[in-house]
Amino acid sequence: MSKAFTKESDGPDDDDDGPSLPALPAGARNYMTPAGHARLRAEFMQLIDVERPKMVETVSWAAKNGDRSENGDYLYGKKRLREIDRRLRFLTKRLDIAEVVDASVHFGSDQVFFGATVTYANARGDEKTVTIIGIDEADSLAGEVSWVSPVARTLLKARVGDELNLVTPVGVEKIEVVEVRYPARAAG
Repeated sequence: MSKAFTKESDGPDDDDDGPSLPALPAGARNYMTPAGHARLRAEFMQLIDVERPKMVETVSWAAKNGDRSENGDYLYGKKRLREIDRRLRFLTKRLDIAEVVDASVHFGSDQVFFGATVTYANARGDEKTVTIIGIDEADSLAGEVSWVSPVARTLLKARVGDELNLVTPVGVEKIEVVEVRYPARAAG
């Protein structure tokens, strides 16, 4: 078969539309904070308005230079375009189903909802603080967990003083909600 009729592939996961993030529960919305939504939207606009047109220009220029099979600029450019298009498809899907939730409406509440920063303690008295945010914006190194994570699911709807059973890979751990905070409402 001619090489012209074979599918180019970057690897086994070539058909997916983005990073392997946890799937949303069936029928669930893609909850996001206003800041997380703005970051994804900014990334989308950067890719569509700046990076993709620049890469199309590079590929077009490289294609005019003759033999494409050994043209590094052309080959890299085509690969990068596929990566950009894959990320754009992913962002489009996530932004289409996004539901922006302003956590400041719960300011002053002692119950855990989306957007809360929660401090909890285990039986040894070790405290940990996490902020419950959207799947696409959570960064565990920054103390952020997605609302579908086991710790967030355990904490959601709990109140200060509640004792809960957190299921971990090593077993069930008793935790107590110590503090619940929300961002202050914007003046305006």
